[in-house]
Amino acid sequence: MDIKEKAEIAKNTAKVAGAFCLVISLLLILNFWQMHSSDPLESDVLETLVERLSLEPGNQELINQIRELDLLARKAYFTSLWQVRTGGYLLLFASIILIISLRIHSSLLSRIEKPDEEDEDIVLGRALSRKWILGGTAIMVLVALAAAFSVSDPLKEYMAAIDEPAEETIERISISDAEPTPAPAPDEDSVEEEEGEVEVQADERPEQPVAATPATARFPNEAAIRQNHNAFRGPWGNGVIYHTSIPMEWDGESGNNIRWKVKVPVHAFSSPVIWGDRLFLTGADETRRVVFCFNRHSGNILWEEEASNIPGSPRELPRTTDDTGLGAPTVTTNGIGVYAIFGTGDVMALDMEGNRIWARNLSVPDNHYGHSSSLLTHNEKLFVQYDTRDGGRIICLNVANGETIWDITRESGISWASPILANIDGNMQLVVNGIPIVAGYNIENGNELWSVQAMGGEVGPSPAYGGGLVYAANEYARLVAIDPGNGEVIWEDNYYLPEVASPVYSDGLLFISTTYAVFACFDAQTGEFLWDYDTDDIFYSSPLVANGHVYVTDTGGKTYIFRVGREPQLVATNSIGEEVYTIPAFADGRIYIRGEEYLYCIEN
Repeated sequence: MDIKEKAEIAKNTAKVAGAFCLVISLLLILNFWQMHSSDPLESDVLETLVERLSLEPGNQELINQIRELDLLARKAYFTSLWQVRTGGYLLLFASIILIISLRIHSSLLSRIEKPDEEDEDIVLGRALSRKWILGGTAIMVLVALAAAFSVSDPLKEYMAAIDEPAEETIERISISDAEPTPAPAPDEDSVEEEEGEVEVQADERPEQPVAATPATARFPNEAAIRQNHNAFRGPWGNGVIYHTSIPMEWDGESGNNIRWKVKVPVHAFSSPVIWGDRLFLTGADETRRVVFCFNRHSGNILWEEEASNIPGSPRELPRTTDDTGLGAPTVTTNGIGVYAIFGTGDVMALDMEGNRIWARNLSVPDNHYGHSSSLLTHNEKLFVQYDTRDGGRIICLNVANGETIWDITRESGISWASPILANIDGNMQLVVNGIPIVAGYNIENGNELWSVQAMGGEVGPSPAYGGGLVYAANEYARLVAIDPGNGEVIWEDNYYLPEVASPVYSDGLLFISTTYAVFACFDAQTGEFLWDYDTDDIFYSSPLVANGHVYVTDTGGKTYIFRVGREPQLVATNSIGEEVYTIPAFADGRIYIRGEEYLYCIEN
């Protein structure tokens, strides 16, 4: 290829990039103008309905109309916000390509032999035209980028405005009112500050040795599992925590009630799990997939083990999106071993000292976002929900050697949800949410016990169990309560639906957190809507129930603590000061939260 051909390619690339920049810029400016001209919280129709409600406070039909309008406005706003910000990044990328292409074209032209001189006026005219075109394009691009990255969130301003008057009516519960812990709290030692970004209170407790292997050990009973946080969303993956002494107030920026924070060496969206004195996390990037073990009292890393040299592992990494990556699934542990899966399809078992027990590849998951379903373990079994474009699949492996106990395919499509274990009529079932079915499986042989076709869209939320019913929900589908005895839908609703976060059950109530910044509560037996609460940011993290309260963390890093009840009772709001997309882990007297960069230990 000669210089002229290269110059022509560079010119054509610049033309395409320039046209793309102009189109995206125009769309961003129009979208920005539309968002600012129609505030979702300043609707004339909504204001009129609210005024009517003040005259007819008992008009339930009017209340429902207001709720529906408000919800539609929020959904539209957050969709537009995502479009503007995504468009901004696309425009920035296209602008860089345009500049590089023009630079290459100019450089190549200078190396081509100069043709016969043209009329000076023509040359000057062309140069002036190019300057006007480039200048106009640059101005439009800059305006569009400014519009994209300066979009404010009116919901935050709205919440800030109403926080002051609402403060007087919020019921604050003293931490001393909590029930006493069933076991004595760990001894506390002196405070010590380390160099760099780690600030810890040193707690040099002897580590618990692990003498047994999965092949010879006695598996933990129900009481041991309740005392730990051994899986995604806690024991059995159901979002219910059994500890009683839980922190209620903290602040990441000031350090209030932050025992320590450490920077996690490799980023991922997996959540922490706990067994005894140890906390486990994964990290994953283009170079390494690794399991970390922390001393949960000090924050020190005890060991780390990479998922490498695994037979069948792909040479080329599968493509994933930035909000999933290769380390989205959370590990699980039974106090004997730690079990991890990555977006490559690699599954690995380690003992509590970080020694590899076994590893294998389940085939590369065909998933356009990346694999995110977390693992669960029960006795000798390790459960893997492996729903991909190739179809629905659930795999049960032996924790001692990784061999397949059973492997079933089912009439289901791709899913990002995680399974839960539920004790139903005295038997443990594996309950799974997928598209289009919600189903329960016999954990001994994988036989389907019941199923309901209820889901649609891209299924991310996991199911929940409580009060004898299974609950499943997904945005663009519906919220259903299912009787697992006969597979019948007891009630359904399509008003507040989660897109990522999973529902949770407590004391006859069901709680839902959404990606349009609303936290909602339903009567779990009847489906009656009870209350909602507008928050500052959207939710990826699922709510957890602990000691009579619901803890739910938005993407801005703020945790809202509600008393479980049929009326909204906000007890406290606390922030760690950075974004959060993961689910906290709980221990007696402590909460552990993984932010975008740091792992935090919160303690009174």
